[in-house]
Amino acid sequence: MTHPSGTRPAFRRTPLNAEERARSEIAFSQLVTHHLTTQGRFRITADTPEMVDLWQTVARRVGETLRRPVVSYANGRDIVITFAQEAAEAPGLTPQA
Repeated sequence: MTHPSGTRPAFRRTPLNAEERARSEIAFSQLVTHHLTTQGRFRITADTPEMVDLWQTVARRVGETLRRPVVSYANGRDIVITFAQEAAEAPGLTPQA
């Protein structure tokens, strides 16, 4: 398909299938667990409802793994995952616990 000069096709993400999502949850949970235990928080771009949902699921898994309350805060562009007592340090974000 050709596009008018100077224009680009709209970027479209392909949704994750069930297997990709399951693998992502496991791998990202390990990554976030490491960041929380070493740095106290994890921040990443999550600009679609699907990505926000994925990272919220990851936050829940991390909380279960660490046996500590973990919360996620999203602002429509980014999501921050942190321990519940440190949540007050994330101004401008909406809690998604």
